[in-house]
Amino acid sequence: MTTDRHDPNLRKIHESGPLKGQQFDYLVLSDEERAKGFVRPVRSSYIHLKCGGATYMGTKLAETYARDPHFYGGTMCVHCGTHFRLRDEHGEPAFLWEDGEPVGSDAEEALEYLNDLAAKQAVKEAGGGI
Repeated sequence: MTTDRHDPNLRKIHESGPLKGQQFDYLVLSDEERAKGFVRPVRSSYIHLKCGGATYMGTKLAETYARDPHFYGGTMCVHCGTHFRLRDEHGEPAFLWEDGEPVGSDAEEALEYLNDLAAKQAVKEAGGGI
C-alpha cells in the first residue's frame, strides 16, 4: 500500500503467481485521513456482477472506500484476474458490496440504486416483466 500517487508500482501488474493481475502497490488514503472517520461502512468484500466471484481486500483499502467512496474509479476482481471500472458500459454498477450496495457509492447513490432495484422488482412481480 502507498499514499504516493506517483509510486511507479501503482502501474506495475503481477504477471504470474498467486497475485497475478494485481498491482504491485495500491493507493490508499493516509492513516491521518482515514482516522478522521468514515462516511460509509467499512466493508472488506464485494461481488463482481459479471462473474459472481467475491473479492476480499485489506483494511487500508476498505477504510479508504469508507472514508471516500469516490476515491477509486475501478477495482480488482480476483476471479477474473484483472481490474474493471466500478460501472459497466451502461452505467450500471459492476460490483456490489456483499450487503447489496454498489461499490464506490455514497449513501444517496446507494439508496437511489436500492430504490430503483426494488421498483423494478415490484413491476416484475406485478406482471409487468422486465
